[in-house]
Amino acid sequence: MLMIKTVSGRLLQFLRGRDKRSDEQVDSRSLLVVDDEESICFSMREYFSQHGFKVDTAREIEEAEGLINSTDYRVIIQDLRLGITRNPDGIEIIKLVHKRNPDTRIIVLTSYGSKEVEDEARRAGADAFLRKPKPLSQVAQVVQGLIESPRVRTVRA
Repeated sequence: MLMIKTVSGRLLQFLRGRDKRSDEQVDSRSLLVVDDEESICFSMREYFSQHGFKVDTAREIEEAEGLINSTDYRVIIQDLRLGITRNPDGIEIIKLVHKRNPDTRIIVLTSYGSKEVEDEARRAGADAFLRKPKPLSQVAQVVQGLIESPRVRTVRA
């Protein structure tokens, strides 16, 4: 279960859409949450919407693929296992996102995960790997860090 905590300081400025250096509104931010648990989708949509994000949610892989193909997201927060499937189909979403828009930052938030699964997710393009349960304020800190830091691109020979 995700917990809501009070946030302050730099994180609060970020969530409110204010840049620390000025009082101007930062460009709009779009976020996609992919999780088969309705309570997680609801909690994240409410939390991030209250802090200036445009939030879409998907509970199935097909729904996520449709949204990804029609919208460029700044950040995607996703579970690896959707529904009753035993395969980590979230890896396919990571690959699709990374191929379509390599600048989109991807956070895996899952209850399932071994070192091997985490390594596979990172090879596919995930930027962060978090284990459930995680307080929303901590997820927001990871989102903030990813948005504020440029993606490091590696050249493969």
